[in-house]
Amino acid sequence: MNVSRDGDSRSAPIGRIRKAPENFVTPDLRAEISSAGLDSERRGFLRRSFLAAAAALAAGPSLARAAESDPMILQPRPWSTKLGNPVASSPYGQPSSFESNLQRRQSPGLTPTPQASVAFAPLQGFFGIITPSGLHFERHHQGWVDVDPEQHRLMINGMVKEAKVYTMDDLMRLPSVSRMHFIECGANTGMEWGNAAVPTVQYTHGMLSCCEFTGVPLKTLLDDCGADLKNAKFVLAEGNDGSSMTRTISMEAALDDVIVAWGMNGEMLRPENGYPLRLVVPGVQGVSWVKWLRRIEVGDQPWNTKDETSHYVDMMPDGIHRQYTSIQEAKSVITTPSGGQALMGKGFYNVSGLAWSGRGKIKQVDVSFDGGSNWKTARLETPVLDKCLTRFNIDWVWDGSPVILQSRATDSTGFVQPRYRQLREVRGTRSTYHNNAIQSWQVDESGEVFNVQMD
Repeated sequence: MNVSRDGDSRSAPIGRIRKAPENFVTPDLRAEISSAGLDSERRGFLRRSFLAAAAALAAGPSLARAAESDPMILQPRPWSTKLGNPVASSPYGQPSSFESNLQRRQSPGLTPTPQASVAFAPLQGFFGIITPSGLHFERHHQGWVDVDPEQHRLMINGMVKEAKVYTMDDLMRLPSVSRMHFIECGANTGMEWGNAAVPTVQYTHGMLSCCEFTGVPLKTLLDDCGADLKNAKFVLAEGNDGSSMTRTISMEAALDDVIVAWGMNGEMLRPENGYPLRLVVPGVQGVSWVKWLRRIEVGDQPWNTKDETSHYVDMMPDGIHRQYTSIQEAKSVITTPSGGQALMGKGFYNVSGLAWSGRGKIKQVDVSFDGGSNWKTARLETPVLDKCLTRFNIDWVWDGSPVILQSRATDSTGFVQPRYRQLREVRGTRSTYHNNAIQSWQVDESGEVFNVQMD
């Protein structure tokens, strides 16, 4: 059994409560973060680690404090003895100031320019399956733009009876749907192909989010324009930003569950998420979810655009690029505990994580506490939806010995998430995209959690 480990985490100081390192690029950035104090993700981890009453009896002494010794409950707190802030003191609601450290974080140097950027979502601090709009991961090719919706248009042309141009008002008058789906960049976990490269789940898996999207089914618009469904096999989606991102999408997907969306999590899209209009292509890598959508062209063959030939292709062991492998296969990751966090002592913990598949529902998630030798089935929390994140939980009593935690997802097609050895037998080691191998977290005797990689 081969195990490799990232080399960055050990350099961080060990304290009574040590938070996860938030950036791994330079010592200066690490020092800046280390001075920030206790962060929201550690507090979140502690909240989720407290014993339920029954489990407390099984695991040993309760973690709760004795009531007679805690002034925080016995004495009035300052905020309970005075008037609070008025209603709607902020026109748009903001998180608590105590949660301000939970935020998207970039990786300077990972992309050539600030405009061609990545901002990773803090999965370690999330609950449930919905990503808050302000923490949705970002990936841009020429930066984001804030488009005036009154000037935005969507054209549908190509193999149609009548090419049409729609305003936002036109689109929003049509029958709409709202559905929850995950979106994952094809390069998510790409830094882990060669070795355990980064310390925390925010950087290993943080190009992932899940939201409720609202819009008009693409099928409705294709029907309205009289698309030649007998002969047409593909559609081309084109964006309206500086990169003019264009992607080929199969007609099968276009007629199934693709949405031309203006809403996300109950409000209009945010500018960095494509306001005022984007494509939602469930189960397919995020680059095909074209933002600032301006045109859909119907055709009978793929377009082989620049980002379909030079990027977002899978490097195979023989050096050949495999194109159009856009489905995000079944994948999972334990988010609590995960790299950079630290267990506070022996006893009961709720191990929690996320699972997803671009081919349907998650059927089962198994968790191993010994590096994959033995597996236990986790609880799947509802709702369990097609092409959507699924939250899983499992009880665990830590005895203080070193362990390696893993999760393994199985989807409704029967596909089982592979180990690195299995994936590399097919893909080699030179890929960037579509890494869905099993993630491993090592817990040391100290309780510290590290990113490691097992064959």
